Amino acid sequence: MKIRMICSLIALLGLSACTSNPTQDRVATGALVGAAAGGIIGSTSGNLGAGALVGAGVGALGGYLYDKSKKSEEEAYYEGYNDGNRKQPRSLSQ
Repeated sequence: MKIRMICSLIALLGLSACTSNPTQDRVATGALVGAAAGGIIGSTSGNLGAGALVGAGVGALGGYLYDKSKKSEEEAYYEGYNDGNRKQPRSLSQ
């Protein structure tokens, strides 16, 4: 059972690299890390599969929230950058 879970995690790791945008990358990475952590925690309590499933769900949610945070940061950066470029420099004669 543990061998199957390890092989599944390795396959998920490989598939997480095949996504097409940053949101999918972050959600897939979060799900993979969450599944691994949940599997480890679940194996200590005797329920590896349930731990991995719960961990994957929590990890995916965490990856999604992290993505939203990063997008918000990027938008704020570009908004400030564009505002700075729109301002006209003062002329030397004033």
